[in-house]
Amino acid sequence: MKKFNWSDEKTESILGALLQAGVLLSGAVVLIGGVFYLVHYGHDPASYHTFTGARAGLNSFSTVLSGVAHLDSRAIIQLGLLILIAIPVVRVLLSVVAFWLERDRTYVVFTLIVLAVLLYSLFLGR
Repeated sequence: MKKFNWSDEKTESILGALLQAGVLLSGAVVLIGGVFYLVHYGHDPASYHTFTGARAGLNSFSTVLSGVAHLDSRAIIQLGLLILIAIPVVRVLLSVVAFWLERDRTYVVFTLIVLAVLLYSLFLGR
């Protein structure tokens, strides 16, 4: 049976490609949402005398996906930002897999701790 060979260079190459692709995808999604937003709301006059915050409803993943399905420009922009936020989490997940394949248990443990801190701060942190 052929031994599976995994190297640090291969890991860095994959993680670098992930970072590039994720940032480009996120930027493209935000750009598309921005264009839709300008097409829909670009003719509205700006009022700088009163501040109105963002509307409620785009604070959960399901409502963002529902808004994207209805081509809501704000939801599309929000999806692009969620993709950008997800990139470091996916990078840490892939690092765990890479360290596991390299049989480097010490780094697997440390990377899992980093992943736990990331997930805690994303979902339970205030």
